[in-house]
This record gives sequence, structure tokens and C-alpha cells, in this order.
Amino acid sequence: MSETETISSDLRIAVLIPCYNEAAAIGDVVHAFQQSLPNATIYVYDNNSSDNTVEVALLAGAVVRNERLQGKGNVVRRMFADIEADVYVMADGDDTYEAAAAPRLVEKLASENLDMVNGKRVSDEQGAYRPGHKFGNKLLTTLVKTFFGSGIDDMLSGYKVFSRRFVKSFPILSSGFEIETELTVHALELCMPIAEVDTAYGERPEGSESKLSTFGDGFRILRTIAILIKGERPLQFFSSIFAVLLGAAIVLSIPLVTTFLETGLVPRIPTAVLVTGMTLLSFLSLACGLILDTVTRGRQELKRLQYLNVPNQLQSDQPEKEE
Repeated sequence: MSETETISSDLRIAVLIPCYNEAAAIGDVVHAFQQSLPNATIYVYDNNSSDNTVEVALLAGAVVRNERLQGKGNVVRRMFADIEADVYVMADGDDTYEAAAAPRLVEKLASENLDMVNGKRVSDEQGAYRPGHKFGNKLLTTLVKTFFGSGIDDMLSGYKVFSRRFVKSFPILSSGFEIETELTVHALELCMPIAEVDTAYGERPEGSESKLSTFGDGFRILRTIAILIKGERPLQFFSSIFAVLLGAAIVLSIPLVTTFLETGLVPRIPTAVLVTGMTLLSFLSLACGLILDTVTRGRQELKRLQYLNVPNQLQSDQPEKEE
């Protein structure tokens, strides 16, 4: 028996597949994960599909449940709350992710005692990515790296493996596809041990259509990043506003100061009032950042304590034997 098979057989593994109108692909997805992780339980959560996704998933042997609130984030919230396991493998139901790579991801998580392993998408197929998706993914991932730290190069990948400690300490707020961003930021914010593994990424099968709106969901993800920066990095967020307002006030004040030094007069009263207001607002913004940074640190401590309160099922309590 291989090391991967040994690790997998000792763990309760749940494969989580959120689904919406994936009748053309879900059967193959379930069979593929059954072959790659024979000891795992495959859960398909249907999100108000209008086709026969539920029937196909049941015939394939999956445990099928329903979530009435529309949106991937709502489905993931329900899955994380309902399902008890040691390791959670999450993938989409469109048959684009490499199910055969699942044992590698699980083995990586278990052997290195990680909390998240991200399946980085690698593909040479022209039709695997929709126009603009690669650029958008790179842009949004870089933005998250700038504020929260590096560690993930394909933030929007839907192929991820989690520890129980991650899943049961994650307060999901997102309702749609921005859930991928929230998952990544949660791991980076708490400095969790994470890794990324290359996995093959293919085209959707015929009859399966993407539910992702390039611009609509892209803007929602960008908005989520901004909200997370404001909530988790308030000092950086409000310091940026402070710098912009104070910089603009200084630029506008230069002619006023020059005229005052030459004539002793302030002829542009409206501009002077504007400069004064912008300066006051800039320092008010800085004060907000300092206060909220203190509050955020307290919230992060509580999140960390909740994370540590969940037993680590991947690490044995048995002491190592001396040779």
C-alpha cells in the first residue's frame, strides 16, 4: 500500500461539490473522485438546479443535499456547517478539475500538517479559460498578495483541500463566487500553514455552461477585496485615504501660501476652506485607522483562539520513538 493510500484510509475525507445545472458533467465528476479517493464520501450540494443534476448525482452514488439560498458562498457555508470530516476536498461540478490529483493534495495536507492546499490550475487548452479570466485572476491575486501576503498564485481556483481546523473556524460572509477570495484571506490573515500544488485544468464538457459573469463577478470580487482590506487592514486602508487627502490639500495650498507670503492676504477664501476641510478629514481618517486597527487586532485574536480551539485531526499525539 502506498503512503498516499495509508494516509487517506486513516482519515475521514469528504469531497464537497457545489452544483448548479451541471447534469452534463456531475456524473463523471462523482465517478472520478470515487476512483481517486475510494474511502471518501462524495457530497453534492444542489443549488436550485433546473435540470436533472440531482438525479444524475444520485445515480452516480453521491450523497445529495440542497441549499435554497442562491450562490456558491451560501452553498459552501452550508457544507462547512453540516459535514463532519478530518479532510475536506472542494471542487466544482463542471469536470474541469483533475480529480486524479486529489490523493496528492490530501497527502500534502496530511503529511505536512497544513490547513489548506490550493490546486493551482495549469492548462494548455485554449478553451479552458474564458477571455480575460487569466488577467483578472492575476490582477486580483496580486492585489490580495499586496495587502495580505504571498503564498497563493491562483486565488480563484475552486479546487482546494482543507483541514477540519480551517473549516470549523471559518466565518463565511460571502454569498457568491467571491468565496474563493474570502477563503484565501482567512488563511493568510491567521498565518495558517498552506501550500499550492499544480493540477491540470481542462475545458468544460459539451452541454455544461459557466455560471461566472466575467465583469459582474469580477467587480463583486474586487468589492470583496476592498471590504476585506478595510475590515482586516484598517490602518493601511485609512492611511491611504489620509495620504491622498493630505497630498491634495498640500498641492491646493501652495498658491495660497505663496500669495500670503508675498501680500499678506488670502484672496481665495473658498479654496482655503476646502484645504482646511480636506486636512481635517485626512487626520480624521488616520485617527479612524488607528482606532479600528486596535479593534481588528482584538477580533483577530478571537479568530485565532477559535481556530486553536478546534482539535487538529491531522497530527498524532503519540510521541516519536527514540531510535
